[in-house]
Amino acid sequence: MKNLAEKIKSTSELLEIAIEASIEAGKEILKVYEDDEISFEGKKDNSPLTKADLNSNSLIMKFLKETGIPIISEENKEVDFLQRKEWDVCWVVDPLDGTKEFIKKNGEFTVNIALVLNGAPSIGVIYVPVSRELYYANTELNQAYKHVLSENHVVQGELYDFKNKITPSPLSNETIRVVGSRSHMNEDTTNFVDGLKSKYKNVEIVSKGSSLKFCLVAEGKADIYPRFAPTMEWDTAAGQAICNAVGLKVLNQETDKPLLYNKENLLNPYFLVVN
Repeated sequence: MKNLAEKIKSTSELLEIAIEASIEAGKEILKVYEDDEISFEGKKDNSPLTKADLNSNSLIMKFLKETGIPIISEENKEVDFLQRKEWDVCWVVDPLDGTKEFIKKNGEFTVNIALVLNGAPSIGVIYVPVSRELYYANTELNQAYKHVLSENHVVQGELYDFKNKITPSPLSNETIRVVGSRSHMNEDTTNFVDGLKSKYKNVEIVSKGSSLKFCLVAEGKADIYPRFAPTMEWDTAAGQAICNAVGLKVLNQETDKPLLYNKENLLNPYFLVVN
C-alpha cells in the first residue's frame, strides 16, 4: 500500500482510482438490488441501512486505503475532529447515496466519491449503477464528463473524450427548471419555488433522487437546485466537485460562500446550486 501511495503524483491518477472504486462498488450494490426483497435496518438518524451500503463501503475502502489518504465515509466510524483537523487532504465517500430510492427500486441511487483538498472538493465521481451513467470531474482542469458504460460496466473509449464533456445550459429569461428531491421536498423549498414564480414566466420542477440532482444542473437538464433540508458532507462533496468543474456554485445559504468539508460538524447548512 505504501508503494502505491508513493507512486501517485496527480489528482488525475486519484480520479481514476475513484472511478474504478465507484464502478466496482456499483456492481456490488446491484447484487443486492436484484434480490426480490431488500432488507434494511434503521440507523440512529432513522435513515435506512442495507447490506448493499456495507458491501459497497467495504469494497471502496480497499481501493482508497491504498492511496494512503484518510477517509470520511458515511458507513465508517466517525474520526474525532481533533485528528481530522490535521488532514489537508481526505476522501469523502457515500457508498450508497439514496438508500430510500434503492429500497423503492426506482434506480435513482448513486455511489459518491470525492477528494477534498483544504476543505474544498477537488475531484468527484458519481456512479449510477442501474443506468451505468458515470459522472466525473477534476476541478483543477475545470472539466467534467458523463460516460455511459457497457452492460458489463466497462468504460468504452477514452475517459476524457471531448464528446463526453458536460456543461450547464444558458439561463433563460422566461423559464427556470428547479431540481426537487424525490424524498425531501418541504415548506422552505416550496416557498423558494413560489418566489421564483414572480421572476419567471415558467417554473418547472424536475424531480430526482440522490446526488443525481447535482448532475442534472451540471449537464444542463436543470438550472437551479435549492437544498433546504439536512444533508451530510458525503451527500454533497462529489456533486459539488462536478458542479464546480463546469462553473456552477454550491453556496452555503448562511454565508453565500461555497460549502466547505471536513468541518467539525459534518452536517451541511442549507445550500443552493446556481449558475
